[in-house]
Amino acid sequence: MPQVVEWKTAGPEDIVWKYPDEEITWGAQLIVHEFEMAVFFRDGKAYDVFGPGRHTLTTLNLPLLTSLLTRIAGYGEKPFKASVIFISTKVFAGKYGTSAQTTELAPLKVFGAFWFKVENAQLFVNEVIGGQNAYTTGDVNNFLRGFLNEKIIDELSHYDLVTVFTRLDETSIIVKNSVTDYFKRLGIELTDLRFEGIDTTPEYRERLFWLRTGRTAPEEVLRMETMKSAAESLGKSSGAGLGTGMVLIPQIMTPTGPAQAPAAALVICPKCNAKVPVTSKFCSECGKQLTPPSAGTINCPKCGHPVTSTSKFCPECGTKIS
Repeated sequence: MPQVVEWKTAGPEDIVWKYPDEEITWGAQLIVHEFEMAVFFRDGKAYDVFGPGRHTLTTLNLPLLTSLLTRIAGYGEKPFKASVIFISTKVFAGKYGTSAQTTELAPLKVFGAFWFKVENAQLFVNEVIGGQNAYTTGDVNNFLRGFLNEKIIDELSHYDLVTVFTRLDETSIIVKNSVTDYFKRLGIELTDLRFEGIDTTPEYRERLFWLRTGRTAPEEVLRMETMKSAAESLGKSSGAGLGTGMVLIPQIMTPTGPAQAPAAALVICPKCNAKVPVTSKFCSECGKQLTPPSAGTINCPKCGHPVTSTSKFCPECGTKIS
């Protein structure tokens, strides 16, 4: 009676199964059920692939493996040695969950679900089964979950906190498209990926609230958070006095960045040509008495900037002086 190679115990959640006997006889019957593929695997490499149906194993339908066997000793022996890996081509659902960070290093906890199926059985066996030594469904699930978590961490690190939370649908699509390309290299089609939950720490939730309500600018939020943390630290320190806090807190609250106070209007001293504020009565360089702004000057009717009475246009805002 010929040898029968068949996956008889396939369950609804089973992705992969390895036929236990590696000694295969010529003329054996290979039975591949619907939504299955059978891959002959030897010496760390996938060879011939069979789709659904009943196949009698001969040198004609095992050309890749036969080519290998002709180059090694023992070709004439029966049976020959090879692993038969059965792969289910159904769509499977998996879960993922990981910790990540945004561009501002805000901690994230994300979890969700993904759906996938094996698209290229030969590539899948080479990259996952053989490459990762994942010969069971549990091994495959663990590898894919870890692989997906790694890619999600990498993708979310390119977005800020507000984008992740306010444009979650768009972010999930971008992440899915990126991960899809990686899965294709493993012979897997990622049919869908969804974020089911995402959260951050209470401190960053409060920060997100300020940003979402638009009550203050992002840099102000960061400054308030820093001041809050500094105040808490000072309060817990046994050696911290009021003076330290009075110095530290105003420094933190002082706005920094490109915004600058408007420069004061200047006039040129007629004696030494020094530039002095327009409100000065005497030159700060040579002491010469200056003409008060009211003499020979008027205020711009639009911005109020002092201009000479002979000016046709305001040098500050460009308004025509009548």
